[in-house]
Amino acid sequence: MSTAAPAEDRRAALRARHHRAILDAARTIIAEDGISGVNVDLIAERADVSRRTVFNHFSSIDDLVTTSCTEELAVVIESFRAAVNSRPAGPGTRLSMFEDVAAAIRATDVPGIISFLWNALGGFTVEDSRPQQLFQATFSRTTQELALELAPRNTDVDELEAALLVSSLMHGVEVIAHHWIAATDATTDDDARALWTALLERLIASVRTGYGPAH
Repeated sequence: MSTAAPAEDRRAALRARHHRAILDAARTIIAEDGISGVNVDLIAERADVSRRTVFNHFSSIDDLVTTSCTEELAVVIESFRAAVNSRPAGPGTRLSMFEDVAAAIRATDVPGIISFLWNALGGFTVEDSRPQQLFQATFSRTTQELALELAPRNTDVDELEAALLVSSLMHGVEVIAHHWIAATDATTDDDARALWTALLERLIASVRTGYGPAH
């Protein structure tokens, strides 16, 4: 019996462990010190891997930070799966897809995620564009991943339509996030959460108009 397959399996398992360890190390450092505390030597030490291994998994520190932050927003995708997996994939419509994605966003603690990202990135300033770029990249990656989840479950709607729909909502969430941060300093008390709900419902109502039935 060939030993190639078991060897490949072991390599794949080791790579997966390293990948997870690097991301876990990054998240811990970001939570403790923000992105300013993230450097490849500390990541390698915390993950018990070499510097080379870190860069075998991620093209740059910013790529690692973005991936780590994207995992925070990945709960939106999990909410989407929970909302739609109770029924089989089918033809679908633009409106039904819209309602599925909107329900997933409503079901997710987006204010808590934004607060984490805001504090981890150290806020946005005119002098330093990096946090803003990482914030945008986090939303962009989540948008792409959610669109990939959406299209296969709605067989009569093409991938471009799914991407446009998800983008309209997720980038809208990014826009209202900036309004919410400016008004609340990313706090998550009851008043701040009430404001988020109002902003989100305004966004959903605004975008739904373009995906409703023709008049």
